[in-house]
Amino acid sequence: MKLIKILPIIVFGLFMSCGEDQDDSLQPSNPNLIIKLKFDPTQERLGNLGQPVSVGSGNAAQSPSINKMSANYIEFAPTATTALGTGEIIFNGEETTAGGNQAINFQNAIFAGDNETFLTIPLSDVSSGNYEWVRVSLAYQEGDIDVLANGQDIIGTLASFVGYNSYITSFDLNGSTINVNENKAQGFWAFEALGFTAQGQAPEGATTVPNPLSNTSPIPTGSCIVTGEFENGLTLTGNETQDITVTLSFSINNSFEWTEINADGKYEPEAGEQVVDMGLRGLIPSVSN
Repeated sequence: MKLIKILPIIVFGLFMSCGEDQDDSLQPSNPNLIIKLKFDPTQERLGNLGQPVSVGSGNAAQSPSINKMSANYIEFAPTATTALGTGEIIFNGEETTAGGNQAINFQNAIFAGDNETFLTIPLSDVSSGNYEWVRVSLAYQEGDIDVLANGQDIIGTLASFVGYNSYITSFDLNGSTINVNENKAQGFWAFEALGFTAQGQAPEGATTVPNPLSNTSPIPTGSCIVTGEFENGLTLTGNETQDITVTLSFSINNSFEWTEINADGKYEPEAGEQVVDMGLRGLIPSVSN
């Protein structure tokens, strides 16, 4: 008699357990917004106004091979007239006054390489809406460049600090430690090749920052906020069940530019050729699920 009474309880318990499992499987997922970086040497080369431009007279340039990059700010803008800072800000990097004035805290920066993920955040943290533009404040890029030294073609690594202001204690460049311990304005760079290192500063205002919205939504002078347009827009409904990936494709088409002393198209620091521009040359964002 006890067995007969217990069996219905066991069957009922099994039914409830199965029902709970089914309910769990029907629970909505928690999708993310994934930001990936891409560096394209064939993408159109743009100037500050977002229009195609050629290499400056008396200069030469090459397309570096970018190893990693860091950004300090990402914003989605609904329209071409959305003022900077009034769109949907999805990322703000860490800043500090340790070096005096407000600056990007390079020591705590986030980095990513080509076709790598830079940022992942819950879509629930992003406001629903239609976005036509994206703004990205670039902070740092590191890549390989071709150099002519002592009559030989070698490959060196260039670290470019393109943010508005960067507080740097020290950093590693191909095994060489570069000590700074102060703020550095936009255009500071360091170079390493065959164990030899050098540092320099590009002229103020020389770093190209493409902004096709310069007439309707300008950016502050000295910033490195590159602006790009979604081909078909980005629409977030708030009901997404799958991850959404936004790939930020940056043009590195002849993005490393220098003053040409020997007209051979090769970067020759020994000849006194100076770095004048390290800015990325355009941004095309794309969306995928």
